Amino acid sequence: MKSTEPPVSISQHYGCPASRLWTAITDSEQMRQWYFDNIPDFQPRKGFRTSFTVDSGERQFLHLWEVTAVEPGRKIAYSWVYGGYPGKAEAVFHIEEQQEGSRLNFNFTVQEDFPDTVPEFTRESCLGGWHYFLVENLKLYLANR
Repeated sequence: MKSTEPPVSISQHYGCPASRLWTAITDSEQMRQWYFDNIPDFQPRKGFRTSFTVDSGERQFLHLWEVTAVEPGRKIAYSWVYGGYPGKAEAVFHIEEQQEGSRLNFNFTVQEDFPDTVPEFTRESCLGGWHYFLVENLKLYLANR
């Protein structure tokens, strides 16, 4: 993805209270259930850093995250960098309480270009990945809790 491309944006309703959605996206044990199963730790605290490796089958990607903003129960943002590759993005999760549950408004904004030569860094791959995590996995995880 390139910084000149629009952010990946997903708005998804979940049939659970905002507090449960917040915990699912900020508690490392719960994140391992629907997101990345090898996140070693995660804390919704500005400046918190974590790293873990994801194997795509053809390549391994060292994920380096740093929490950049927190509004407890409402918003969390973290930088998204891959060790050994150029590029930087920010993932921002906004939660809204709704009558019949809660809504997550998500944006993944590229700040520094990722390389064109890596298939996992294309816009299509990014869109597919976030849809998989937020529309499929997280929704199913929350529905079954």
